[in-house]
Amino acid sequence: MTALATEQINGRTLVDPALFDRLTDFCAEEYGLEKCVAERVMDQGLAFLDVMGRTGEGLSPSQKVDPAWHTFMLHSAEYTAWCDERYGRYIHHAPKSRYRDRSTMVDVVGKIRAAGYAVDESLWDIKADCNAPTCCGDGPCC
Repeated sequence: MTALATEQINGRTLVDPALFDRLTDFCAEEYGLEKCVAERVMDQGLAFLDVMGRTGEGLSPSQKVDPAWHTFMLHSAEYTAWCDERYGRYIHHAPKSRYRDRSTMVDVVGKIRAAGYAVDESLWDIKADCNAPTCCGDGPCC
């Protein structure tokens, strides 16, 4: 029997490409990120927001993904319209950084994956700590 591959979606598809580019440019400039990193951050942030919007559950983004949410909220007209159109309500940001421990991030990542999104684990701080010299650079935590 052949297993069917499921295609993962990207958060960037949730907004118009021109808006994604504007958000990425702002995020890169505001947070001192390289454009390619800002694109990854925005992609993960949009996936995160979609999961929260669809489930109504209050979740915490990682410290590396949180700038995406801030960036989008600062584009208030677009953010408000996006929330209203997709979820019928505004998704509020209530910072609680103490909820950014590894187990919480693993839970959030699991929900994002379950929704069908590709996950960039390096932005979620979920990999196990490596113990040199046993870590050779190609394991799951390296």
